[in-house]
Amino acid sequence: MQSYEEATAFLGEWGPYQRTIFFCLSIIIIPNGYTIMAMVFLAAIPEHHCRLPNSSNVTTGEISFANQSLLLPLEQVNGEQVPSKCTRYRIQMEDGLNDTTRGLEPCVDGWVYSPDIHISTIATEWDLVCDNNWKGPFTSSVLFLGVLCGSIISGHLSDRYGRKVVLFGGMALQIISNLIQLVSQSWEMFCILYFFVGVGDVAKYMAAFVLGTELLGKSERIAYTTLGMCIFYALGYMLLPLCAYYIRDWRMLLLTLTLPEILYVPLWWYIPESPRWLLIYGHVEQAEAILKDAARKNGKRHHGAIFDTTYSNTDPVDRNKSAHNYLDLIITPNIRNITVILFFLWMIATIGYYGLSLYTPNMLGNPYINCFVSAASELIVYVIVWWLMCISPRRIATASLLILSGGVLLVIQFVPSTLQIVITVLVMIGKSGATAVYTIIYIFSSELYPTMVRNMGLGACSMASRFGSIISPFFAYLVAFGKMLAFMLMGSLMVIAGLLSFLLPETHGQPLPETIQQMQPMSWSLTEH
Repeated sequence: MQSYEEATAFLGEWGPYQRTIFFCLSIIIIPNGYTIMAMVFLAAIPEHHCRLPNSSNVTTGEISFANQSLLLPLEQVNGEQVPSKCTRYRIQMEDGLNDTTRGLEPCVDGWVYSPDIHISTIATEWDLVCDNNWKGPFTSSVLFLGVLCGSIISGHLSDRYGRKVVLFGGMALQIISNLIQLVSQSWEMFCILYFFVGVGDVAKYMAAFVLGTELLGKSERIAYTTLGMCIFYALGYMLLPLCAYYIRDWRMLLLTLTLPEILYVPLWWYIPESPRWLLIYGHVEQAEAILKDAARKNGKRHHGAIFDTTYSNTDPVDRNKSAHNYLDLIITPNIRNITVILFFLWMIATIGYYGLSLYTPNMLGNPYINCFVSAASELIVYVIVWWLMCISPRRIATASLLILSGGVLLVIQFVPSTLQIVITVLVMIGKSGATAVYTIIYIFSSELYPTMVRNMGLGACSMASRFGSIISPFFAYLVAFGKMLAFMLMGSLMVIAGLLSFLLPETHGQPLPETIQQMQPMSWSLTEH
């Protein structure tokens, strides 16, 4: 019996059909590039101080930021004396500002925020400062919690009801949640809606990734998962500081970022369901109709049936819809070992990427320029990953980049603290390696798992990575208080993950497995199968 690749070889490569799928799925990823990072501007905390009570000298309770030290107590921050943001002197209302006691009190009348950079954010609207400053980071945590839950449920829904349904369902959930956020009356309401934004965001991304992987051929698949998804993701990330620079009100910024997604709705009629998924569930006629339409668009002709009558009955047990669940990821020793190693790789890659990202952006300068440069720098990494995916075995590339990234972090302990430029370069090399690995493992994992559980496998791996994203801030915290310890721990974990990568089967140049029985066994050799 012919494999899927052999049966569909008549379509050719990079025809109008493949280019349409490549472009349509890639542009859908653009909002994913700014959805999570949007909190950098939506929840930004401007310079602020306690609002002073009305008096004969200060009628509005506001004072010039240049004269803060005259009326506010001073605090030492990073070795400098700065006006307090959370306390003020007690002021005798009847005698005016000139009669102050040395006693301090909290900002009982609220805060005054500087409009120099941000006009309005959720922090200024709901006073997420001082005793409530934990609410800003917690809002991002709620989004990641939604991403975690979305990773768990989207894979199962996609494998059961189809990639296309979950793709546009996740998009609809994200759009609706964002639009309702615009009329949030409280921080709690904003957080609840932000949870569903996270669910929709990851559901859309995972479904688009798997759909493109299954619709496109080998060469197009590599280009799509690197140059396509990742480049357009970076473009979305780059759009964020540009929009935020010109739109300083958080509601208008969120509206501006959400409305373009409505333009994606007509793509429903241009993006088909995955023929591989249809075949797994016995819908041979629908799969052939999609492929024959693709052949027509490419100027090809195919006479007769594309798949023989036995194609949809090769493994009746595996085709039982009700039998497919997350237990299939550990049902045999081979897939169980692969799943455990992939979970570890995804966690460590996420810790490396977010841990180092949280350490590097805290630098002086314009926040909009810093964000734009951070996003643009990832474009180079994605081009390198595309090149590696074309010429290099998957496990060798994964292992080499992890060992390189971990190695340079371990070397930092031997660099004198006076050579800050060298340390910064090494950290950026480590971050670039983690970014590359974070991209490669999406491709590697999708090629390791069979069609029947591919989306569930990626969803489970993504779930493991979300635990890594939760842990990563603690690594950034360690860097702030003990750089050598943090870099040694992070570097050691990345080297261990790199060594474990050698145990995974090689998928470079291999057909995608359809069932669990077709998966390649674990490898104990450095050569390709």
